[in-house]
Amino acid sequence: MVWRGRPRLPMRTMKGNAQASLKPPLLGIRVLVGRARHQVSGLSAELRKLGATMIEIPFIEIRKPKSFKALDAALRSLAEYDWLILTSVNGVEAMWERLTKLRLPFASVDREDTVDREDREDREGHGFSRAANHDQSNAAFAARRRRLRIAAIGPATKKAIEQRHVTVDVVPKEYVAESVVRSLRRRVKGKRVLLVRAKVARDVIPRELRKAGAHVDVVEAYETVVPKSSRRRLQNALQSPRLRPHIVTFTSSSTAKNFVELLRARGKRNAALDGILTASIGPVTSSTLLELGLRVDIAAKEFTIPGLVDAIVRSKAQLASIR
Repeated sequence: MVWRGRPRLPMRTMKGNAQASLKPPLLGIRVLVGRARHQVSGLSAELRKLGATMIEIPFIEIRKPKSFKALDAALRSLAEYDWLILTSVNGVEAMWERLTKLRLPFASVDREDTVDREDREDREGHGFSRAANHDQSNAAFAARRRRLRIAAIGPATKKAIEQRHVTVDVVPKEYVAESVVRSLRRRVKGKRVLLVRAKVARDVIPRELRKAGAHVDVVEAYETVVPKSSRRRLQNALQSPRLRPHIVTFTSSSTAKNFVELLRARGKRNAALDGILTASIGPVTSSTLLELGLRVDIAAKEFTIPGLVDAIVRSKAQLASIR
């Protein structure tokens, strides 16, 4: 009798295949994450789940602006704006911290709420106008709640806003400034727009929206600086065979610029990345890296932290070359 079934694999081979399939894809890979200290956990946690050994050295430090005058004035005048644009989680956190400090609660907006309901909330002491400015009328408050729309760059920014029980109206398809412009260009003519962002940022959004007929106010909510304490730690990591990373991640143009600033202090910028792969979260960050004379070995297709993690895992050829 001839058995025509599938041939059985030797037990050792089957066991070996099973073990190989369970092997974390980033096992043995050291990844340097340079996000701000309070933001590093998300990216590190995802990569660590995939077997990576994490090295956390912040390339940026988030600081409060030297003056809150412009931001405070804008927040007290929200009734005058049609659109609010937030470009990062840092901007959301900085803005809401300031709202709390000024006792200006940014209440949730239900688009189907009636003016009568909003007026009732004001009388009960929960409205924006009473906390913000005793001279602001209930009618102005109701109008603000009906007309103010919010645009957010990226799902993380959207999530940070929604966690504060506020509705986000627009999230562009691509999480870059140019996509925000494409999403809003036909909706802002004659409208007042408030852009809350970092002290130093690209001018694409205000410039292009002004061309589209919008009146745009740009206010600084925070600034990013080079953390001095990271210089020695970065030197040690790059010089130590035990700590030297296989991959360095860049999650913004600021992380790229500050990384180079930290390296310039050593005078060994070019040699510092020999044999190390660079991973970029998106096209703006990639462009900045190239302008700074650095390579872009791995680039996320979706410009988010999960997208960056996925791009690293999918870079099998590059990973094989550094194992």
